[in-house]
Amino acid sequence: MATAMTLDPVKKKPLPAGLPREWYESHNRRLKAMRLAISLLDSGTYDARRATNRKIRTMAVRTGIHRPSNVTCKLVRAFIVSNGA
Repeated sequence: MATAMTLDPVKKKPLPAGLPREWYESHNRRLKAMRLAISLLDSGTYDARRATNRKIRTMAVRTGIHRPSNVTCKLVRAFIVSNGA
């Protein structure tokens, strides 16, 4: 009989201080895009052409993520393409 293995949550470290504001914005945008790309891949959207802005924004609502901008949607598609699927 197989048992489910639970993993401990990853401890979050504070972001490095003293970097330009653009770095923090870019970092958070990449994290949001990665979470959305993973959600889309898990739901069966393996083709970046099928990941429209509407579909990405709908997934954001379903997962409780703030509405992504057009730039973030473009980054989500780039992550899906780089996945090699």
